[in-house]
Amino acid sequence: MSLRMLPVPEGLAGERVDVAVARMTGLSRSRAGELCISGGVLLHGAPVAKSERLTVGSLLEIDLPEPRPAEPVATPVEGMGILYEDDDIVVVDKPPGVAAHPSMGWEGPDVLGALAAMKVRVATSGAAERQGIVSRLDVGTSGVMIVAKGERAYSVLKRAFRDHTVDKVYHALVQGHLDPSWGTIDAPIGRHPGREWKMAIIDGARESITHYDVMEVMPGACLAQVRPETGRTHQIRVHMAAVGHPCVGDTTYGADPALSARTGLTRQWLHARELGLAHPTTGEWMVFTSDYPQDLRHALDILRLT
Repeated sequence: MSLRMLPVPEGLAGERVDVAVARMTGLSRSRAGELCISGGVLLHGAPVAKSERLTVGSLLEIDLPEPRPAEPVATPVEGMGILYEDDDIVVVDKPPGVAAHPSMGWEGPDVLGALAAMKVRVATSGAAERQGIVSRLDVGTSGVMIVAKGERAYSVLKRAFRDHTVDKVYHALVQGHLDPSWGTIDAPIGRHPGREWKMAIIDGARESITHYDVMEVMPGACLAQVRPETGRTHQIRVHMAAVGHPCVGDTTYGADPALSARTGLTRQWLHARELGLAHPTTGEWMVFTSDYPQDLRHALDILRLT
């Protein structure tokens, strides 16, 4: 265990202790709650209940567990299918609630662990915990994701994503009505100061460009096709929130909690619908698509009937 002393930032004022600990450390909320129950979290030096609310400047002392091994652990993941596989690549249909790869503080399933359970080998290039990963999806984002199986494929695909020659198409259900109904959001994204789990529009940060086109309008929301030209962490979520239209269900970036509850969403309505790229060996242009999962379809049905 390692001890960390963390003051509560303004953005977490009024939050439950377990929620705040999870957001400040990267632990899952359930693991943060277990730490509170076991006495691993102190508030001003005294044990604290996980449901207690925090105030700005409160000092938390947290005994963090040792990081999990970096190497993926073979773990079956229900609902994760393979859309395509050959000697060079494997394309998966990632369910929500699944990380791209293992990381410190994440205790849930991941794509690499699921592939290991399926006996699918991946490239050994890249950091130990993310070998074969050339592009990631957020834990809460579902849809098409590609993993390299060979070393040459890894190199070629990394370059393709870096050079923006991959066609990435997302569908996003956002609050309100985007106006104009098509356009480009060009705003630099960096890590939010004081809130390490979030990203934000930051002057001087990395260039971030997102193109969108509204496909359907419904009461209080619209469904947009989104093409991120760059690939920053949380890019679509941050850009949509920045123009006043956060993804439905994305309470981290300002979505209405009441709308999230009405649609039954526990994550952002964001789906990697289509991925188009040149095969890393043959050069053939290939397109892979993913259907909406049940929770996204259900949310759409509710808003369409409103």
